[in-house]
Amino acid sequence: MNGNIDQYQGNLQYAVDIVLCIDATGSMFPVLDTVKTSALQFHDRLNEVMAKKGKAISQLRLKVIAFRDFGDNTDDAIEQTGFLVLPDQSKDFEMFVRGIDAGGGGDIPESGLEALALAINSPWEKGLDRRRHVIVMFTDAPAHPLGTVGASAQTYPAGIPRTMDELFEQWGYARSQTAVMEQSAKRLVLFAPDGAPWQDPIAEEWDLTLHFESKAGAGLEEFEMDEIIETIANSL
Repeated sequence: MNGNIDQYQGNLQYAVDIVLCIDATGSMFPVLDTVKTSALQFHDRLNEVMAKKGKAISQLRLKVIAFRDFGDNTDDAIEQTGFLVLPDQSKDFEMFVRGIDAGGGGDIPESGLEALALAINSPWEKGLDRRRHVIVMFTDAPAHPLGTVGASAQTYPAGIPRTMDELFEQWGYARSQTAVMEQSAKRLVLFAPDGAPWQDPIAEEWDLTLHFESKAGAGLEEFEMDEIIETIANSL
């Protein structure tokens, strides 16, 4: 395997970290199986595309954050893994993804921004020669403003920004002094509704962000997942 990697990329070591934020509320029931299938295929499909480009990933880690709604049930509003190294920890990854069930959430909006904040603050890889840090958000709903719904609950994650401006500062921008993500490595892919906060302000104002519009009850199309994977592969 290492010999093939060296042959592909001239000894350059590529590290790819991907955080999948998955809306697991009841409204996602018609499409959650498609999202889960896409997540489970991520590793193989990305490797296939990279091989066609004459590249190979030296280290691939995936992390999953399933979110619902702190306004509906604070106990299951966030469920997450740490970073899992694939293919070594594929069974752990598959077990968690297959265990995500659509339910709860009450009325929209949901707690998607909390999931995004957790993703941004992940312990990203800092070594190897080239890095790509990707957050992929799957949701069909708008999000509660940060620091409002459920913020006093014991299960509400510590350190979550309380405003969109604070979250933007953590995402960062060129020459940012407050970013927690590496500017040259980061990418954000949104499969989310056309509206606040996903389209405006995030897709319109945040750099290195790609937005695919989703609608409640409509699935993730095959060509959209292909484009997401191509986006990651082309950026390496």
